[in-house]
Amino acid sequence: MMELWDGLIGAITNGRPTNKEEVLIGLMVTAILIYSFGGRFWAFLYFATIPFLNWSFGIVESFILLPPNETFRQGIEIHPLTVVTGLVFVFRDFVQRGMGHKVLVVMALAIAWSFYYAWPVIALASGIAFAISEITDWLIYTFTKYRLSTRIILSSAVAAPVDTTIFLYGADLARQIRLGDEPGNMLHPANWVVFIIGKMIGAVLVSWLIRRREDAGQIDPYDDDGYTPATNRS
Repeated sequence: MMELWDGLIGAITNGRPTNKEEVLIGLMVTAILIYSFGGRFWAFLYFATIPFLNWSFGIVESFILLPPNETFRQGIEIHPLTVVTGLVFVFRDFVQRGMGHKVLVVMALAIAWSFYYAWPVIALASGIAFAISEITDWLIYTFTKYRLSTRIILSSAVAAPVDTTIFLYGADLARQIRLGDEPGNMLHPANWVVFIIGKMIGAVLVSWLIRRREDAGQIDPYDDDGYTPATNRS
């Protein structure tokens, strides 16, 4: 049990158990703040996913899909959690249906915590990427009047390229600083396309599942809270 507890504390404190009181209090205050703004399951999942992904990009190695060759001089890499990154945009869409524009508060808290859990250069790059792409996603989701399943695809399709470009630029710079790699080690056309495809897989799958529920009348595609069946609309 002690090993399990120590492992949990190590994960929560990002390997700095001497900070456990401050971190636990900070997370508790954050949770209370999110709840007070109306955040529930999707809001907490959305909040937790962003720092986790930022941490993973500094720890988890990318897969080499194609080694460097004459056609792709830098090769092609993909991070195993790229699909999960794409789901962040979907999570945000669900949070907005429950919290409205207060979703931006949850986003800001998640990015702030990323600087504790991730290597600073990665956190800065992904934090800026998340901020810009999520605001882009929020604008599209907020000001279009399409059904939910369509808005998920549209907002993700616009946000994913923005997020990918900014993040790969930051990751490229980080590897130059930390590993001495040449410029263009991460930000090049082949990687860019593969990352976007990976991110869109999750959005397409969720949109398809939501579309099935819309067509079956289980949810109202135009209802902001997402829980009213279409047959019960006034």
